[in-house]
Amino acid sequence: MAFLEPVTLTGDIVVLEPLRREHAGELATAVSDGRLWELWYTSVPSPDSMVADIDGKLAEHAAGTMLPFTVRRAGTGTALGMTTYCHVDAATPRLEIGYTWTAASAQRTGVNTESKLLLLTHAFETLACIAVELRTHWHNAQSRTAIAALGAKQDGVLRNHRRQPDGTLRDTVVFSITDAEWPTVRTGLRHRLARHRPLTPEA
Repeated sequence: MAFLEPVTLTGDIVVLEPLRREHAGELATAVSDGRLWELWYTSVPSPDSMVADIDGKLAEHAAGTMLPFTVRRAGTGTALGMTTYCHVDAATPRLEIGYTWTAASAQRTGVNTESKLLLLTHAFETLACIAVELRTHWHNAQSRTAIAALGAKQDGVLRNHRRQPDGTLRDTVVFSITDAEWPTVRTGLRHRLARHRPLTPEA
């Protein structure tokens, strides 16, 4: 559990704080901004299922396989979404950044870019990971574009990887960043964030 010790990661745009059950009400409001759970190719909790979703993530943290965060706007503290370290392999060490969603009004404002910079910095520079994965649904073109824009490289596609709640089969696109690539990726993310002083739409 030391590898997944809860930590608060603070940037200029966002603060990532350890997810807690009492965040459910704020996160239910955030996920309603854009009705994100209605996107068929994502696995985003609805307001009604938020408590159960949080309980599940906290159970995974207790099991040593996940570290979940609430994403807040720096300054105001408004909850904007959720993200996690998941599929953790502390022995290697490597992990995945996943189960990420952001309120619609906060998308393309630097929130995701800085969140990823904070998470990747902690993963590579504190946890000494040798690789970090990011995965998404084949049909989630917006997510695939965003992951590639971070500087991650596509490793491949896992065909018929997982059955969705509606019974359809998901092809999962797998990306990763290695420790050797991290310095260049970090520079690129910092350059992108320089355009957000304060929050302004990304080009």
